[in-house]
Amino acid sequence: MKVVIVGGVAGGATAAARIRRLDEQAEILVFERSGYISYANCGLPYYIGDQITDSEELTLQTPESFFSRFRVKMKVHHEVTRIHPDRKTVSVKNLETGEEFEETYDKLILSPGAKPARPRLAGVDMDKVFTLRTVEDTFRIKEYINEHHPKSAVLAGGGFIGLELAENLRELGMEVTIVQRPKQLMNPFDADMASMIHGEMRKHGVKLALGRTVEGFEEKDGGVDVLLKDEAPLHADMVVLAIGVVPDTALAKEAGLELGIKGSIVVNDRMETSVPDIYAAGDAVQVKHYVTGRDALISLAGPANKQGRIIADNICGGDSRYLGSQGSSVIKVFRMTAAATGINETNAGKEGLDVDSVILSPMSHAGYYPGGRVMTMKVVFEKETYRLLGAQIVGYEGVDKRIDVLATAIHAGLKATRLKDLDLAYAPPYSSAKDPVNMAGFLIDNIANGTLKQWHLADVHKVPRDGSVTLLDVRTAGEFAAGHMEGFVNIPVDELRERLGEVACSKPIYVICQSGLRSYIACRILEGNGYEAYNFSGGFRFYDAVVNDRALIERAYDCGMDCARKGAAGK
Repeated sequence: MKVVIVGGVAGGATAAARIRRLDEQAEILVFERSGYISYANCGLPYYIGDQITDSEELTLQTPESFFSRFRVKMKVHHEVTRIHPDRKTVSVKNLETGEEFEETYDKLILSPGAKPARPRLAGVDMDKVFTLRTVEDTFRIKEYINEHHPKSAVLAGGGFIGLELAENLRELGMEVTIVQRPKQLMNPFDADMASMIHGEMRKHGVKLALGRTVEGFEEKDGGVDVLLKDEAPLHADMVVLAIGVVPDTALAKEAGLELGIKGSIVVNDRMETSVPDIYAAGDAVQVKHYVTGRDALISLAGPANKQGRIIADNICGGDSRYLGSQGSSVIKVFRMTAAATGINETNAGKEGLDVDSVILSPMSHAGYYPGGRVMTMKVVFEKETYRLLGAQIVGYEGVDKRIDVLATAIHAGLKATRLKDLDLAYAPPYSSAKDPVNMAGFLIDNIANGTLKQWHLADVHKVPRDGSVTLLDVRTAGEFAAGHMEGFVNIPVDELRERLGEVACSKPIYVICQSGLRSYIACRILEGNGYEAYNFSGGFRFYDAVVNDRALIERAYDCGMDCARKGAAGK
């Protein structure tokens, strides 16, 4: 059996190694148009920022090491230019010599990945405008920084690459601005959770120009003007486009393979394409979202590796199936960690799901053990069924392990109420006897049995201020004086029983505290005395962070519009 693989890195290299482990006699040939067959794609921004100083550490395997261990022929700087399914061959061009030839195959694996989205904008091809996707891109950016010592950069795009690169350029001492059309960074997160990411970015000097539309680039004063719609341009010494990726599927299209979202390759759960004996994996393929069952594009290394392994199993006579992508991800944001899995509340609503969520702020480990830090968790579930749909966590320590527990629970099909039953490891330096995941389960179970009724951030402007309800803040007097919601009266929770006479029993009561714990206790006191009480999900700390972030975004946007208008008037 002869297997030809187009593209290395996650999907292609994994498939090649797995095929060899299953079939010692197979002939395996990999064509890779770049000079690298397997590299740490996710480590590229950290090389630019000198967190990784040895370029060889980015290379997981070389053609020589791969051949030595697996006897797989790795042909770098070879580009497959055409697929001929009718005669089971591919046309190949040696990019170093210009030689062109055809190669036969019994089985063909496509792992072309994705390419950076490069919009058709004026000036996009300037030598000071970069993209970051490959090792070559990385070296190009690093070489430019070392030679020209830029003092400022504009990053177009606020996803994984944009945030990681922003951090690393700041570590090099550069002024960094992120500009993008959506009014939030990191789309896997709901806007309320993203506000904490925004805060950490601003805290470390990254400027956020959110809600802006880039219309082009112009060379000016030795740098680049980033032209914005209806606003004054942003000026920087260099620009990096990080606005996302699109499947690199020109080969597949020309060969007549069925294509899906954004031109991605349609595959079944065995990773087979619409053409016999051709398989595909990685960022170029359309997958099923594990939670929604809908077609999706999810560009992550974990799914690509799994898909490559599944292809190898099936080529070698097995019957492996890809169950779908859940979108589990984690990112370092300076000293903070942000992670997500499943779908967020915003996208669940777009899918027509009737959902609810809990927001809590537990400590990363036992409060009496030194060094604990607060994390904010948002767990999304379906009303009535309590099906667990997704989770987001932003914090400092222990975020990654909690998101992995929640990702596993979603994959296993656990109801959100069952999170309370998980038997998780505990020692004071690592967790609490009631782990944050258990705490989320307790909250959801309380909702299910009617012990807890909530009101949310989206309800803040809907709650009547006409005296028909009671608005109660149960924090200390000092906390209340430092900042509170308009219209709320303050009765500290520890004084509530003695001061119930100050609270009208005939009205619903909307209760808030700093994190949601004291207000929950207050709600139980009130309910136990015949009141109807609702607890604010997330607490004042969460509310304050979100509201301040939105105010900063709007103020910056309004300022930009004013500057643009003044500039236009001056002309």
